Amino acid sequence: MPSALPDGEPVPDDGALPASALAGSAARPLGFYVHVPYCATRCGYCDFNTYTAGELRGSGGVLASRDNYADTLIDEIRLARKVLGDDPRAVETVFVGGGTPTLLPAADLVRILGAIREEFGLADGAEVTTEANPDSVDPAYLAALRAGGYNRVSFGMQSARQHVLQILDRTHTPGRPEACVAEARAEGFEHVNLDLIYGTPGESDDDWRASLDAVLGAGPDHVSACALTVEEGTLRARRIRRGEIPMTDDDVHADRYLMADSVLSSAGFHWYEVSNWATSQAARCLHNELYWRGADWWGAGPGAHSHVGGVRWWNVKHPGAYASRLAAGSSPGAGRELLSEEDRRVERVLLELRLADGCPLSLLRPAGLAAAARALTDGLLQPEPYAQGRAVLTLRGRLLADAVVRDLVD
Repeated sequence: MPSALPDGEPVPDDGALPASALAGSAARPLGFYVHVPYCATRCGYCDFNTYTAGELRGSGGVLASRDNYADTLIDEIRLARKVLGDDPRAVETVFVGGGTPTLLPAADLVRILGAIREEFGLADGAEVTTEANPDSVDPAYLAALRAGGYNRVSFGMQSARQHVLQILDRTHTPGRPEACVAEARAEGFEHVNLDLIYGTPGESDDDWRASLDAVLGAGPDHVSACALTVEEGTLRARRIRRGEIPMTDDDVHADRYLMADSVLSSAGFHWYEVSNWATSQAARCLHNELYWRGADWWGAGPGAHSHVGGVRWWNVKHPGAYASRLAAGSSPGAGRELLSEEDRRVERVLLELRLADGCPLSLLRPAGLAAAARALTDGLLQPEPYAQGRAVLTLRGRLLADAVVRDLVD
């Protein structure tokens, strides 16, 4: 029977979309997100839909196993082809995330990409990315991915300091992410990203500067840097609540961000989204830009979210339940919602304001326009784009992006 989460309507057993979602689809880009929910260990700050082997043992049997996970994902990719029907679009971006996708054999990741290529085709120059933990790959693994069609890899570096990595429960050693960048380049990867986290309890200014220097020395063409957030229900939140580790305050986060922007900008990186810098237009993460610009994407895997033509839906979270649905020939969708025009307007403001080219002032209601005028006076928006009809954040505005967005969506 169709099922739904409390805040969504049911998803049909066959996953069929309303005709309105497919109308005009040929004019919109299409991406694929593939979620791999497996991790060797659980990081204390993580609230993603991920599972260790111990957490799955006895709660899903063979259906929750990563040994046959690629086959299950391929079943959903084939379902996607049926749901999207005669949609002529080739896939422009593929992003495999997690979890730790590289806990799967490289051959499985290549088979998953092959299924997308077989069912949909890949556009010329398609961006194909996988995330990777630095201690889960070696040159042979990277070579197999590159030969199989992957052309971008994103390594979770987080920090160059051992004591910071320990607080974050990361298992790789300092220096390994930098070596991974060199190995990926040697195997022919065109684009390489390093992920950083700042504001970890116990991290000093010198620690953060050392991480940035290590990134520059490694030579990626893309860097993502995010503040450590404390999500309810995580081990990190419980430890902070018990007073075992301190909470990093917003002023420290702001100082870390300013240091990152200064160091990266001086080295030839350009910010194109509040938390992302790239050395060129080609080095940007095109898949994330699909999200930020409200394009279409299919999310395959437990808990993955999808969006096509104003319809958003999400899959059941548990790998066992996900596999059971597909084994029975049913959609793994748990619920969905049809976005109204107002929903889509608000989401455009929320997401596009974070981009370097900002959002059109024409998206704003009267209260939002008044807020934008105040933000301009307060130095949070750039004057020249504003005069041309766009709201673009200044550096100070980026520090206060969440507050600016809240005012502008009114």
